[in-house]
Amino acid sequence: MAVEGALLQRYGAATRAEVMRYLAAGAPSPFLDEMLAEYPSRGGKMLRPAICLANAALFGNEAHAAAVRAAAAIEMLHNALLIHDDVQDGSELRRGKPTLHALHGVPLAINAGDALLFAAFGPLIDAVCPLGGQVIRQVMDVTTMMARQTAEGQALELGWRDRNVLDLTEADYMRMALKKTAWMGMIWPAQLGLIIGSRGRLDPEMVVRFGYFLGLAFQIEDDLRNLSEDPGYGKEQNGDLAEAKRTLMLIHVREACSAEERARLDWFLGLRREERSADDVRWLTRLMHEHGSIAHARAVAAAMAGAAEHEFAAVYGALPPSEERAFIGSLVRWVFDRT
Repeated sequence: MAVEGALLQRYGAATRAEVMRYLAAGAPSPFLDEMLAEYPSRGGKMLRPAICLANAALFGNEAHAAAVRAAAAIEMLHNALLIHDDVQDGSELRRGKPTLHALHGVPLAINAGDALLFAAFGPLIDAVCPLGGQVIRQVMDVTTMMARQTAEGQALELGWRDRNVLDLTEADYMRMALKKTAWMGMIWPAQLGLIIGSRGRLDPEMVVRFGYFLGLAFQIEDDLRNLSEDPGYGKEQNGDLAEAKRTLMLIHVREACSAEERARLDWFLGLRREERSADDVRWLTRLMHEHGSIAHARAVAAAMAGAAEHEFAAVYGALPPSEERAFIGSLVRWVFDRT
C-alpha cells in the first residue's frame, strides 16, 4: 500500500495544517485552546479527510482548496465526536494516551467537544460559499442527513447498553452500525468530495452503497480488534466487553450459548461497568471463541468487504487509473490490514 500510503500522508498533512490554522484563529481562550488541539495533535489516520479529497479529485477536482477546507471540517467534527464518545463510554485511552476527560475532567471535555463541533462550521462554510447555491444546498442536505443518522446510531448503541436491551438481532446491529459508523466515517466524506469536486453536477447518492458496506466491515473489524492483544490498537483492550457494548459477537454468542450460559451472560450485562470483573470479561471472551462468535463476525466482515468491492467496481471502475482511485480501492484491504 505504498502509493496509497503516500497519498494518505499527503492528504493528512494538508488537512492537519488546515485544522490547526482554523484552531489558531481568534483570541486566546484559557481552559479551551489546548483541549481543542489535543486530539488533532495526536495524529490519527486522517482516513475521512482523505476519502473526501480523493473523491473530489476523482469527480472533477475543480475546487481543490475548497475540498481541503471540507476535509478540515470533517476532521474537526470527527475529533469533537470522539471527545463526546469517550465521555459516554467512560473510555480511558484515545490514540494511546489518556482521554480528554481523564486529563481535564468531564465538564471541560464536554465543553471542548461542543466548541470543536461548532468550530467545524468555519472551514465547511468557507469551502462551499464560493461554489454557489446548488453546492451549498447539496452539502447542507448530506451534512444534515449525516448528523441525524449519526445521532440515531449513537442513541441506539447507548440505549441498548443503558436500558440493558437483550433480545437484539444481527439486523439490529447492522442498522446501528450503518447509522453510527458508515454515515460519518465513509459515506459523508465521499459525498462532500464528490459534490465539491464536481461542483454539484453529480448525485451524492451514487457513493452511499459503497460507504455503507465499507463502514459495516470497518465497524465489525474494529469491534474484533478491541478483543485482540494488538499493542498498536490505541484504545482500551476489551473495553467493549467491560462496557457491555452490543457488538455482533455479543449478539451472536447470546443466541448460540446454552440456557445456563445465557443466564450468566444476562447477569453480567445487567451489572454496572465497575461491577464487571476481569474474570467475567475473560469468561465472556472464551465463550465467544467456543461458540464461534469471533469466527462468525470475521466472516460477516469479509462478506461486507466483498460487497464493498462490488460497489467500488460499479462506482469507480470506469474512471481512469489514478493514485486516488487506487487509494479508494485499497480501503477494503485496509479495513483488515490497518495498524
